[in-house]
Amino acid sequence: MQKIKSLMTRQGLKSPPESLSDLGAIESLRVPGKEEFRELREQPTDPQAEQELINSIEQVYFSTDSFDIVKYELEKLPPVLNLQELEEYRDKLKQQQAAVSKKVADLILEKQPAYVKELERVTSLQTGLQLAAVICTNGRRHLNIAKEGFTQASLGLLANQRKRQLLIGLLKSLRTIKTLQRTDVRLSEMLEEEDYPGAIQLCLECQKAASTFKHYSCISELNSKLQDTLEQIEEQLDVALSKICKNFDINHYTKVQQAYRLLGKTQTAMDQLHMHFTQAIHNTVFQVVLGYVELCAGNTDTKFQKLQYKDLCTHVTPDSYIPCLADLCKALWEVMLSYYRTMEWHEKHDSEDTISASEGSNMMGTEETNFDRGYIKKKLEHGLTRIWQDVQLKVKTYLLGTDLSIFKYDDFIFVLDIISRTRLDELRMFLENETWELCPVKSNFSILQLHEFKFMEQSRSPSVSPSKQPASTSSKTVTLFEQYCSGGNPFEIQANHKDEETEDVLASNGYESDEQEKSAYQEYDSDSDVPEELKRDYVDEQTGDAPVKSVSRETLKSRKKSDYSLNKVNAPILTNTTLNVIRLVGKYMQMMNILKPIAFDVIHFMSQLFDYYLYAIYTFFGRNDSLESTGLGLSSSRLRTTLNRIQESLIDLEVSADPTATLAAAEERKEKVPSPHLSHLVVLTSGDTLYGLAERVVATESLVFLAEQFEFLQPHLDAVMPAVKKPFLQQFYSQTVSTASELRKPIYWIVAGKAIDYEQMLLLMANVKWDVKEIMSQHNIYVDALLKEFEQFNRRLNEVSKRVRIPLPVSNILWEHCIRLANRTIVEGYANVKKCSNEGRALMQLDFQQFLMKLEKLTDIRPIPDKEFVETYIKAYYLTENDMERWIKEHREYSTKQLTNLVNVCLGSHINKKARQKLLAAIDDIDRPKR
Repeated sequence: MQKIKSLMTRQGLKSPPESLSDLGAIESLRVPGKEEFRELREQPTDPQAEQELINSIEQVYFSTDSFDIVKYELEKLPPVLNLQELEEYRDKLKQQQAAVSKKVADLILEKQPAYVKELERVTSLQTGLQLAAVICTNGRRHLNIAKEGFTQASLGLLANQRKRQLLIGLLKSLRTIKTLQRTDVRLSEMLEEEDYPGAIQLCLECQKAASTFKHYSCISELNSKLQDTLEQIEEQLDVALSKICKNFDINHYTKVQQAYRLLGKTQTAMDQLHMHFTQAIHNTVFQVVLGYVELCAGNTDTKFQKLQYKDLCTHVTPDSYIPCLADLCKALWEVMLSYYRTMEWHEKHDSEDTISASEGSNMMGTEETNFDRGYIKKKLEHGLTRIWQDVQLKVKTYLLGTDLSIFKYDDFIFVLDIISRTRLDELRMFLENETWELCPVKSNFSILQLHEFKFMEQSRSPSVSPSKQPASTSSKTVTLFEQYCSGGNPFEIQANHKDEETEDVLASNGYESDEQEKSAYQEYDSDSDVPEELKRDYVDEQTGDAPVKSVSRETLKSRKKSDYSLNKVNAPILTNTTLNVIRLVGKYMQMMNILKPIAFDVIHFMSQLFDYYLYAIYTFFGRNDSLESTGLGLSSSRLRTTLNRIQESLIDLEVSADPTATLAAAEERKEKVPSPHLSHLVVLTSGDTLYGLAERVVATESLVFLAEQFEFLQPHLDAVMPAVKKPFLQQFYSQTVSTASELRKPIYWIVAGKAIDYEQMLLLMANVKWDVKEIMSQHNIYVDALLKEFEQFNRRLNEVSKRVRIPLPVSNILWEHCIRLANRTIVEGYANVKKCSNEGRALMQLDFQQFLMKLEKLTDIRPIPDKEFVETYIKAYYLTENDMERWIKEHREYSTKQLTNLVNVCLGSHINKKARQKLLAAIDDIDRPKR
C-alpha cells in the first residue's frame, strides 16, 4: 500500500480527481476513465499476478517528488535502439500502470461509503451551529428586556431586608452577652452543690461563646473572668479529689472524674490522686499517734505537733500501745479500702467505656481514650505497690519506734499474731516427731471447712472434698476488701473471735459417728453368704479404692450392698503434720488476699513448705541407692531433677558435718534447713507389717492429698500472683506439685522388694534339673513356693488394710512391683541354667503358665506386668544362629549374663565355636556403651 501511495505521489495523484486530470497530460501514462475503471474491475484478474506486477515496479518510481520519470526512462535507453525491445518494454510499463490504476480504483471505491458518512456529519454539525446562534440571539434579547424592566424600588426593598437580618443577629448577640455576664452567679451555685461536671461544662460553653463575640470590647474582660473561674473550679476539684482517700463515695468520685474528663486532665487527676493518698497516709498516722501521745501526756503542749512521726512514736506509752496500734491499723485500712474501691470503680467504668467505644465511629477519640485508660491502669497498679509500701513503712516505724521489751508477753504475742510467719525448721520439727499415724477426718472433709479457709466462699456443695470435685465446677473467692466493702473493719475483730468458731472435721475411729460404725459392722456380719475372698478383696465403686487388690467390674456387679459397707466411709488419708501445713497455707492465702503486692514472696515460701514436705517423704521412705540399678526407671527424670533442685536450694547438708562452721558460712546457709530424720518410733524393718507399709501409705498418700489441695488452690494463687511472676507459679506446679504421685513407685518398690523372698526362689530354681529327656506334666516346686509367697503377701496386705485404707492406685502399684520382680527373678533363674534340653525348655513354659494361672486368681491386674519379658526369653531358646544374632540386637532389655546364657546353653550344643564367639561379640558390643 505504501508503494502505491508513493507511486501516486510520484505521478502527481494528490487526490483521485486531481490525479486523473494530471495524468491526462501524459499520454503514455494516461489514467483510465470511470468506464475504463469499471472495465478494469470487471475484467477477470489474478490478484497474485497483479501484486507481482506491482512488486516488479522499480524502487526509483517510489522516490522523492523531484524525480523525473521521462528523463529517467530516456536515460535508460541503449545507444542502439531496438523497436521490438522498446515495444516490449512499453507493454510492460503499461501492464504495470494498469495494475496500479486498478489497485487505486479499488481503494477509491472501498473508501467511498466513509466519505459519504463524514460529509453527512459535517452537514448536521453546520445545522446545529445555526440553531445555537438563533438561541443566543433570543437570549440576549430577553436579557435586555429584563434589564430595562428592573426598578429602583425593588433594589431598595432588598437592602432593607438585609439590614433587618443584621439587626436581628445583633439583638441575639446582645442577649447572649447579657447571659454571659450573669453566669458567675450560676457557677457559684453549682460549685456549692458540688456539681463539678455541670459547672465545668457551663464554663467551657461560656468560653466558647465568648470567643465567638471576641470582636466586642466588653467580651475581653469577661474572658479573663471566666478563666479565673475555671481555675477556681480546678482548685475546688482538687480538694474534692483529696476527700476520696479517706472516705470513698462512688457518686462523689464519679462527678470528680467526669469533671476532669471534661477538662481533658484525667492523667493529671490520677497523678494528683496518688499524691493525695500519700499525704493522707502520712496525715492519718500522724494524727492517730499524736492523739494518743497528747492524751497520755495529759496536757496540750504543742511540742508534739512539731515532732517528726518517727520521734512521735517513741512517746507512746505501754498502756496505749495496743489501742494505738489497733486505731492505726483501722485508719490505714480505711485508706487502703478507698484505694481498692477506686481501682474497682476504674475497672468497672473501663469495661463500660470499651463497649461504648466499640459501638462508636470516632477512631481518633477512641485511641486517645484507650491511651488514657492504659495510663490510669498502670498508674493504679504501680501506685498500689507504692501505697502499700508506705503503709508498711508507717506501721514498721511505729513498731520499731517503741520499746517492745516493756510490754507483757501476751500483748507482744497478740501484736505478732497480726502478721504471723512460720519457719521451715518448725516443719522439720513436726516431720521428725511424726509417727505417720492416720489423722481421722470425716469422709466429706474439705479444706474449706478449716478456720483458715473460711474467707473463701464456694459455690459447690460443702460435703464434697476439693480433691473429688469435678473439673468444671467453678469457685469464687471473696477477698477481705469485698467482705468489708459495705462497712466494718477487719481490725475490729476481737482476739477471742477465732476461739468462738467451731470446726467439724474430725471423725471417731474413722467413722463420722459411733452409730455409723456399729451399723456398718452389724450389716457386714449379717451377710453370712459373702465369701471370705470377696471380703478380703473389697473395692469401693464410688472412690475406686481397695484395701488389697482390684476387682473386676463383673464381680462388683454380682456383690450385694453389704459387701462394701465396712469401707463405705473413705476419708482422705492425711496426718497431723499435713493438716498443720494446710492451715499454714490458709493463713498465707489470707495474707495474699489482703496484701497482693507480697503475693510472690508468700507463694515462694509456700512452695518451700511443699518442697521440704516432699523431700522429707522421699528421704524417709523412698531413698534407696539400689533402685536405679534395676533399670526399671522407677524414678522419672522429672522427679530426680525436682529432688536434686530441692536438695541444692533448700537442704543444708553441712550442718551436721561441720559444727564449727564460721559465721560467714552460716550466713550463706541461713535460707536452708537441715535434712529431716525419721522418728525412731517408726519401724520399717518388720516383715509382719510389710516393712512399715501402713506408715508408708499414710506418708505418701498424705503428700498426694497435699498436692491435690495445691492443685485446687491454683486458680486462687494465680489470681493474686503478679503477671511477671506467673512463670514461677507455673513452674512450681508443673515440676514439683505434679511429681508428688510419682513418689509412689520408689517408695512401694522397697516394700515389694522385701515382701517376697526372691533369693529363696533362685535357690529352688537352681536345684531343678533342666536337661530332662522327656516332657514333664508336673510343674516344679519353686512355682508353688512363689505362689505361697504371694498368698502370704496378700494376707499381710489385708492385715495392713485393717489399719489404713489402701487406695486402689497403691494396691495396683504394690502388686505390679511384686509381679514384675517375680518375673524378672524367673528370667534370672533361667539364666543360671547350665544345661537345658528341649524338654527342659518345655518345662520352663509349663512352670510359667502354671504361675500365671494361679496368679490371675489373686489379682485382677491386666495385663500381667513383664509377662512378655519371660515368654520372650523362653522362646529365644528355639532360635537358630542367624535369628539369635538379630534377636540379641533387638532385645537390649536383658542383661549381658542372660544373653550370654542363651548363647552358651541354647545354641552351644549345635553351633561351632566360631559362631558362638560371633554371638558373644555381638553381646559385648551391646554391653560396651553401658559401662
